[in-house]
Amino acid sequence: MKICHVITRMIVGGAQENTLLSCRGAVEAGHDVTLVTGPSPGPEGELLKRVSCPGLKIVECPHLVRAISPLTDLKAYFFLKKLFRKEKYDVVHTHSSKAGIVGRFAAKAAHVPFVAHTIHGLAFHRYEKFWKNFIYIASERAAAPCGKRIYAVAQAMIDQSLAAGVGKPDQYKVVYSGMELEPFLTSKPDPELRKSLGIPENAVVFATLARLFPLKGYETFIPVAIKLAKEIPDIHYLIIGNGSMMEEIQAQIAEAGLEKRFSFAGLVPPNEVWKYLALSSALVHFSLREGLPRAAVQSLASGKPVIAYALDGTPEVVIPGKTGYLLQPGDRDGAEAAIREIMADPAHAAELGTNGRELVASRFGWRTMSDVLLKDYAEQLAAREKK
Repeated sequence: MKICHVITRMIVGGAQENTLLSCRGAVEAGHDVTLVTGPSPGPEGELLKRVSCPGLKIVECPHLVRAISPLTDLKAYFFLKKLFRKEKYDVVHTHSSKAGIVGRFAAKAAHVPFVAHTIHGLAFHRYEKFWKNFIYIASERAAAPCGKRIYAVAQAMIDQSLAAGVGKPDQYKVVYSGMELEPFLTSKPDPELRKSLGIPENAVVFATLARLFPLKGYETFIPVAIKLAKEIPDIHYLIIGNGSMMEEIQAQIAEAGLEKRFSFAGLVPPNEVWKYLALSSALVHFSLREGLPRAAVQSLASGKPVIAYALDGTPEVVIPGKTGYLLQPGDRDGAEAAIREIMADPAHAAELGTNGRELVASRFGWRTMSDVLLKDYAEQLAAREKK
């Protein structure tokens, strides 16, 4: 098959890792694969500079940008339509909202045989401005008929999309976001890395793994972390990620005089994340907008329980009493209680982590994801040929 994946930006992030692994699986299966992406500036880092995929063709569309811009979006549409017509792909598979909308319209206009889209996280949500939600929902409703299939990384994404009137039930299929799990499943803490990060030998470490941006939950996490650090001498925090809130967060910590209780790993390459999670006792993940958080899956694969909000697809992997703790958004008391419980009962925390490792090992391997996608592509193309 001749396959083209399209995504708005290839920054270091979950949707981008998913897309790259989907490409890798198709390349290794012997297919002709192209990845089209827009420019990827910003503090998140560029994934393609950190992870390679031999055999994958890369095309940059300079007009494919995240911001809503009718003129630029129209240029992206014509760029993609011209490319699709020239290359005559069997499959065009789009990712992320902007690429999904523009890419599906272009693929339909170019008469691509099979057009699919993956929902990694919905652009419309309760924290977005009304007018933006109106535009996003209207655009998604219009784009849905342009493709045969809509994949979602969690059932929650399907439920929310259908509730918003996007697509038809028979278009949807859950395909869990695949990852390279083996390093996480077999990970062990590295004493030298721990020392280099300034983490005391006997400290109990709570990690976060998310970009340092609004809606990623730091507004709740940092005040709770500071409060507990003042009360509990052996608690330590490891913040994995980078972003626009870095200086603000560091200023809050400095004001509290707790610089030695927080370690900042910065932007970590995806293939090294396991080394950092291995140092932790649990992951705290308070993102307010997720599809199904890869950070939670990676933490569970590392045998570490997760404290997270009961939002979107998170409850599909973070199960209270089995793999971690679920809270309502902004519940600082609940966050504090969960952290205290893990501190007080490490045996129970280890049991939660073991359960989590077993749960994700069977669902989230990247080859499983790739096989499901390639099988569905082939079946959909075969069904089309019979008509």
